[in-house]
Amino acid sequence: MSAKGRFITLEGIDGSGKSTQARMLAEVLEARGYDVVLTREPGGSPGAEEIRALVLEGDPDRWSAETELLLFTAARRDHLERTIWPALEAGRVVICDRFVDSTRMYQGLSRGNLRAKVDALHNLMIGVEADLTLLFDMDPGVGHARAKGRGTAEERFEDFGAGLQEQMRQGFLALAKEFSDRFHLIDAGRDMGAVAEDVAKAVLEHLA
Repeated sequence: MSAKGRFITLEGIDGSGKSTQARMLAEVLEARGYDVVLTREPGGSPGAEEIRALVLEGDPDRWSAETELLLFTAARRDHLERTIWPALEAGRVVICDRFVDSTRMYQGLSRGNLRAKVDALHNLMIGVEADLTLLFDMDPGVGHARAKGRGTAEERFEDFGAGLQEQMRQGFLALAKEFSDRFHLIDAGRDMGAVAEDVAKAVLEHLA
């Protein structure tokens, strides 16, 4: 590794298996000798984890899209300062389950035409993009069923319904074309092991 680490993000609709694959990827990289930080958004630092509960739990209409955008950006800034930047400066590989691309979709597309505001706020307060983004693509109906089947308290976005997931899928695919230099598409509708093999191959080639 060079003095600067690598920043890898995992994106996709709810229920696409990102969190599981992030853990499996971290294990693969650690076995290869990489110094890995596994983190998530919203969250990844004590302050950001507190905000996570605010935005992922409760009634779907608890916050407006504009308020959500401000909350997610505040959480991301704390995450960046306390977790991501220090790890990258130390030459580590940061694997993050969701980052700004999720905000571009959930607040910038699905709940109003706020994409310009998302990008402006991101440029002003964050200014960091991933080196590599893995997009986990799958049937939105299957993903929504998986997400609801988890039965956790963090189902506020799932409660918007399956229609949101279809809109999100199309939005993510469009985003992958917009940022084609860093996006890598993963077919997440297959067996977990097959998906994990593709993920590891893509990331190891990138790190090499």
